[in-house]
Amino acid sequence: MFKATDVNVSYGKSKVINNLSIEIKKGSRTAILGRNGVGKTTFLKSAMGVLPMSTGTLIFDGQDITKMKTHKRALCGLGYVPQGREIIPLMTVEENLELGAMGHKDINMQEKKGWVLDYFPALKIHMKRNGGVLSGGLQQQLAIARCLMGEPKMILLDEPTEGIQPNVVMEIADTLKKIAQETGITIAVVEQNLKFARRLAEEFVIIQKGTVVTRGNMEELNDGIIKKYLSV
Repeated sequence: MFKATDVNVSYGKSKVINNLSIEIKKGSRTAILGRNGVGKTTFLKSAMGVLPMSTGTLIFDGQDITKMKTHKRALCGLGYVPQGREIIPLMTVEENLELGAMGHKDINMQEKKGWVLDYFPALKIHMKRNGGVLSGGLQQQLAIARCLMGEPKMILLDEPTEGIQPNVVMEIADTLKKIAQETGITIAVVEQNLKFARRLAEEFVIIQKGTVVTRGNMEELNDGIIKKYLSV
């Protein structure tokens, strides 16, 4: 489904991603883990085309997307929920949702809104409210729902639990897991919250100094690995 090979990304003269290679299987749920500052967010941004790669190759759904513009990657089915959610605060919930489908052909807007709201029913009573007045948990649900409006084959999520109450965090994990199981959408999530990661993901990948150092099934994420690569 998604394969990155020998990816390098720099900010000025500082190399952040260092010969990173990762493969994510179709229909899988993968947690991308690592301490702060190891390049997790940078990798997602480069995968989406928000940041340029110095070198490397990206293959998505059998297609080379290495040199594609961001909107072209989205049209190929690569969805992205950025850190901080980045909903449009002065647009209503409904307008934010519709924004997610713009540029995609043959999407029935009303049917698609009904479909995503079945996964996030808490948004239904807020459709005419501006996105900026919602709680952090509702904003995160809106950001994911907006991404789903574009009919992605794979979703990249960056720190979706940031600033959200613990009970809502687990609710979002369960909803994402349900979406993946019912639709076959592939999910890759960058996350610091190990409880959330364990709840959602089947597999984990750990990044250190801009490269993958270990990976495995989530059941294999033991205390030794956590202490070595994730503890502060």
